[in-house]
Amino acid sequence: MHKSSTVLPTIGVRYCDGRSYPDGVAYMDNQYLPMSEAKVSVLDWGLLHSDATYDTVHVWEGRFFRLDLHLDRFFSGMERLRMKLTLSRAEIEEVLKNCVALSGHKSAYVEMICTRGTSPTFSRDPRQAENRFIAFAVPFGSVANKEQLERGLHVAVSETVRIPPKSIDPRIKNYHWLDLVKGLFDAYDSGAETALVLDSNGNVAEGPGFNVFIVKGGRLNTPEYGVLPGITRQTVFDLCGELGLQARASDVSREELRDADEIFITSTAGGIMPVTCVDKTQIADGKVGKVTRQLMDIYWQKHADPAWSTPVVSP
Repeated sequence: MHKSSTVLPTIGVRYCDGRSYPDGVAYMDNQYLPMSEAKVSVLDWGLLHSDATYDTVHVWEGRFFRLDLHLDRFFSGMERLRMKLTLSRAEIEEVLKNCVALSGHKSAYVEMICTRGTSPTFSRDPRQAENRFIAFAVPFGSVANKEQLERGLHVAVSETVRIPPKSIDPRIKNYHWLDLVKGLFDAYDSGAETALVLDSNGNVAEGPGFNVFIVKGGRLNTPEYGVLPGITRQTVFDLCGELGLQARASDVSREELRDADEIFITSTAGGIMPVTCVDKTQIADGKVGKVTRQLMDIYWQKHADPAWSTPVVSP
């Protein structure tokens, strides 16, 4: 297994500015560090060119949820970007578990990152860069807060178009977020809480860090073109299979979105989260729908199921 030089015995006495850094533990350069000490070179292509891939998995009550699927996607992203690490899959899983265990968080947001890294000669040839691995665990956070989970999020559809899949493969989780950030500001300007952006055909795509589902006549539909196939999105399909609900991935127009019986979004950061208002118009009766609540309930129940989750610390 990978050997690391850990500095964690002194983590409790190091200065960490709580106003700037969350309480957590990071791993980089073969050592574990407080979040305040995890730094990236200004010459790293991950910073200079957004040349990086990453994945996030969450821990709930001491258990990773669907860790294998997140690791699958992380390694797939690296392969598609022609990146390679010296750490094996098993070693990366061990690092993630260590970050969580050493942080002391029972519920955590855990990220694994591979950047293109830097070239020893400052070459502009990406083949000469030394790829770099970073991981961290911080307290669990959600796209929606408690109030929003109870009454549903208010969303606005931005005219911003998501980067088309002919430019960037959406199956690779990446940091190309300027279109999503623009969509967020459009939403804030209209008084909404978060945003959905469009695909290059004018249909609904996704939001900043989440997929979207509509429910109509008891059937579920989620955008297919130009979106990241999220792990929580896949989990909804899996849950629908268990519950006997029909779910598919296909185009979702703006009109179908507003005419839905129910809407919810899905993300590792929050799970399944209801939407009750789109573009200042309430959806159906403006309340969280029955299908959404059913899926939310079973989703969190699955977090204790050994078939769906992995303990941070082995029993």
